[in-house]
Amino acid sequence: MFRSLRKFLLGKPMETARMDHERFSVFKGLAVLSSDALSSVAYAGEEILIILVPVIGIASFKFITPISAAIVILLFIVSTSYKQIIDAFPKSSGGAYIVAKEHLSINAGLVAGCALLFDYILTVAVSVSAGVAAFTSAYNPAQKYTVDICLAVIVLLVIFNLRGISESATIFSYPTYSFVVGMFLLVGLGFYKYFLVGAPVPVPPTLPSAANISTMALIWLSLRAFSSGCAALTGVEAVSNAVPNFKVPENKNAKMVLTILAALLFIMFAGLAVLTRKLHITPALDMTVISQVAEAVFGRGILFYLFQASTFIILTLAANTAFNGFPMLASLMAKDGFLPRYLALRGDKLVFSNGIVLLGLLAGVLLVIFGGITTRLIPLYAVGVFASFTLAQASMVKRWLTHKTGQWRTKLAINGLGAIVTGTVTIVIAVTKFIHGAWVILVLIPISVVVLRAVYNHYQDVKLQLDFDNYRHLDGVKHKIIIPAASLTNVVANTVDFARELSNDIEVVHISTDSEFTEKFRKKWEIWKPGVKLVVVESPYREVMTPLVNYIVTANDNKEAGEGVIVLIPEFITRKWWHRFLHNHTALILQNLLVFQADIVVTAVPYHLSK
Repeated sequence: MFRSLRKFLLGKPMETARMDHERFSVFKGLAVLSSDALSSVAYAGEEILIILVPVIGIASFKFITPISAAIVILLFIVSTSYKQIIDAFPKSSGGAYIVAKEHLSINAGLVAGCALLFDYILTVAVSVSAGVAAFTSAYNPAQKYTVDICLAVIVLLVIFNLRGISESATIFSYPTYSFVVGMFLLVGLGFYKYFLVGAPVPVPPTLPSAANISTMALIWLSLRAFSSGCAALTGVEAVSNAVPNFKVPENKNAKMVLTILAALLFIMFAGLAVLTRKLHITPALDMTVISQVAEAVFGRGILFYLFQASTFIILTLAANTAFNGFPMLASLMAKDGFLPRYLALRGDKLVFSNGIVLLGLLAGVLLVIFGGITTRLIPLYAVGVFASFTLAQASMVKRWLTHKTGQWRTKLAINGLGAIVTGTVTIVIAVTKFIHGAWVILVLIPISVVVLRAVYNHYQDVKLQLDFDNYRHLDGVKHKIIIPAASLTNVVANTVDFARELSNDIEVVHISTDSEFTEKFRKKWEIWKPGVKLVVVESPYREVMTPLVNYIVTANDNKEAGEGVIVLIPEFITRKWWHRFLHNHTALILQNLLVFQADIVVTAVPYHLSK
């Protein structure tokens, strides 16, 4: 049943040889890897106004243009810098993690890697919550089911991504390009309607005049709004993290996607900011800013609802960028020994299945904790990604100063400017959002680095102890075999016969919790006469596992030099899966209890039932 359900949900497994056919074209790569950055247009401007409007009221609209302009300039600096990273590492993935680890230090690479992993988790949570907010803006009764809808969307995203790179890229292409067309239509029609035709602007809401605050307070407020709006840049790094997923030539196609992404972001973000200011749109509890702009431009007709639908879909599916970036980055860090090895394995559909499932679980937990509300998650957002931006650019500065090849001075200037700007933005975001939640990420990153170093040290210790060059062959080892037996059955008899082929020193151990039953067991044993010693251990408190484990451990402690202890656990295997729920799992429990005991070999001897 499980195999049939898996095949239905995920499709047929793929051969490793199909890996090259699963790569992105520019068209699909843009849809999959830019959906996060493109979708952030839908809420980045709103986050700016949420900071400004409550404090300075109507004056907020004077600040939204310069703040948006600063974000656009930052976008071009970051995208240009990442193009140079793609050129420097044309066939490598990992982005900031790989660059920082190679040119700065392992710890710098781990900081960048952890920052990006946290950013990807937050990308899923923020994108899904923002998408659901767009849906509930159009259909208010659904607001009380926000968290449930968010979790359902995550489950669908996990399933889609487990189906494979190419198939998921095809699925996500349609909503991405639908949103782009919708945004161009919104901006184009909005500019035509309100700037060329001169249509009457809706009556602006009644807002208080600017509060009488000091210049320093106003600067601080502007920096807070700027840091919130910087959410529009998250996802730009995803292209450089997935260069190997592009068709040949990988670096050329990746740079093309990054160029198109930057151009689309400029038009969409800047256009929406201008319309928001022109229409004096302010944040509302029951309707997002972009929804209000769409209502003003399109009216409450079919275009409005189509646009809302495309916004909802792109925002929820924007998380797909993270579902490509997180597993890829986690696999690299796992191969380097800093994360569990299973994250480096590709599944049946040639994707990193374990990383996809892990990302879905972590994002789901975040959404439950924060109630699926975007504004609560935003303060945690962007700190990590801008820290990785800064480390990536600083690493490239180190690279150009070391190699000094080609047009290294120009490249040094670009990456140097990128490092200074993104470093400054990182500090601004960390300071302005610190008490609002950014401290969580700033604390988690160093803790995570310590944990990852501990994981690495563990793998190194294991590698040393498992190294075949250190193996010492033991000759003439005798084995004492212990067989737990609750009663005399075909399962136990089968295990005893198997044990006879391995050793002459065999004990069958019975834990007695019922004297009458034990006596019947003894009589059956004497009739059978297998030539194997039966040991009865009394258990006055009716415990089975504790006295059995104690007996085995004592036997191991008292063994002779050159002797080993083997525990053979009789186990019967049912034919149908649901039969397993009708029987206890003593063998599995005993294996788990003994697995940490040194020098004791534990194995189950299966006996397959015919019905």
